[in-house]
This record gives sequence, structure tokens and C-alpha cells, in this order.
Amino acid sequence: MSFSTHVLDAVTGRPAAGMTVRLEHQGRTLAEGRTDEDGRIKGWQPGAGTYRVVFDTGGYLADTFYPEVVITFTVGDPAEHYHVPLLLSPYAYSTYRGS
Repeated sequence: MSFSTHVLDAVTGRPAAGMTVRLEHQGRTLAEGRTDEDGRIKGWQPGAGTYRVVFDTGGYLADTFYPEVVITFTVGDPAEHYHVPLLLSPYAYSTYRGS
């Protein structure tokens, strides 16, 4: 199983480069990194189970209602790729299971 994410800043219409993101499982941090110039993190390799991906939106946006966004998801088939995009603005966010 591989995991990736892509963060887009809905205000600027650009990738959210430099945002800190971490992947957690059962209360432990498995991976942590910063989004690249295209707003992406890829290559994390968790197995089956339930995970939390935590976006440090407060560290990226100077004035935001959501200081962090936490998305909990379940990996059912470790052979599949899991992509969790985040579309972000100071007062709203949206996510879905990407491809």
C-alpha cells in the first residue's frame, strides 16, 4: 500500500507548498513531512488499518478557523494506492478519496 496527498490553496488557486503533514496510526506518528512545491507528499507505505492524516493548516495559513485538519481513513486493501487530497481555504476545506 502506498499513500499520497495533495494540498491545494483555494484562495490562491495554487499548491500549498511547505505545509507540515503527519500520518498517525494508533496514536503514534508513522511519518511526517512537508508538502513539496506542487503541494504533494507521496511514498509513505503504511499497511492495513485505520489511519489519521493531520495537516498543520495553522502553520500554513496566517488566519484560519481550522488550525489543523484531521482526516481519518481506513486502508482495506494494502495492495491499493490511497490518495487523500485536501482543498483548503481559511474558513472551509474539502477532501475525497483520490486516485
